[in-house]
Parts: sequence; C-alpha cells; structure tokens
Amino acid sequence: MNKNYKEILNQITTFILDVDGVLTDSSVHVTPTGEMLRIMNIRDGFAIKAALESGYHVCIISGGNNEGVRIRLRNLGVTDIHLASPDKVETFKEYIELYHIQPEQVLYMGDDIPDYHVMQLVGLPVCPQDASPEIKAISKYVSHKNGGRGAVREVIEQVMKVQGKWHLYYNGKHD
Repeated sequence: MNKNYKEILNQITTFILDVDGVLTDSSVHVTPTGEMLRIMNIRDGFAIKAALESGYHVCIISGGNNEGVRIRLRNLGVTDIHLASPDKVETFKEYIELYHIQPEQVLYMGDDIPDYHVMQLVGLPVCPQDASPEIKAISKYVSHKNGGRGAVREVIEQVMKVQGKWHLYYNGKHD
C-alpha cells in the first residue's frame, strides 16, 4: 500500500470505473445466438448504490458495449455511463469538465492497457488484484480482490469509511 494512499482517500468525490475486468471478472459467456453475457458482483453493486446515495459521483467508462451492462448500472442509479468509448481520456476530460471535478478528486479503477493513460491523470489510480502488470505499476493501491469479485466494493467502502460516510450509510442515516 502506498504510504499516502489513506490521505488521498479524503479528497475523493468521484469514482470512475471500467467494466470488464473491474466490475466483471473479464469472462464473457457467449450464447449460441452470439450474445455476450457478463457476471457482476452484487456487493460491488451495493457499494455503487451507497456511494451514489451518499453524494459521490459515479461514472462508467468502458470500451465495451453491452445493453445488459447499461441496464444493470442504470438500475443501481448510475446515470453517467459511457460504453463503447473510443478514447477514455477524452471521455474523462469531458466528464470532469461537465461536473467541475478536479482530477485529484477522482478514484479511477481500471485493469488493463486501455485504462493506462486515463489512470495517469487522476488523483487515485487503483486496480483489482488481477490487473495487468502495467496497470499495477501505476496504481497507488492494488485491491486484495480480483475484478468482478468485490474489488469495487473494497475501494468504495474504504473511501466512505475514511470520510465517515460508510458508518452513516450502514446505520441507515444516509437520507
């Protein structure tokens, strides 16, 4: 763990997440009709919903494009969903400009090379345990969990705990 990692958690107002390899385990189940199915972790979903209800920004930036993923994220309350993003850096810049977010306020969780350049622009680049070596090398924190197996929950919960919001949410005082 990076020595100043915990200090950075206090600045975070925004979570930006990749999908495949972060919210999923990178597996794709292909049906006979060619539909690609992904599995997402319920606890990751709970943490995303808790973050949104606690006033954090949550944004999804993914190169993939799957309507099932979009529906799942919308059901959690995520409104900023950028699928089939050809340039994650450009999408990131547009997003933070739209909401007047400073890059140092952003926790970005990615797992592979398409996330590399955008992760270099944020205050807290993080990744799942099973991320590529290049992404681990630039991450200020590597989760103890694999992608799709609770890594998102782990980092959201850490931020909310450090900021004193997890306990409020947990006790039902998040209204």
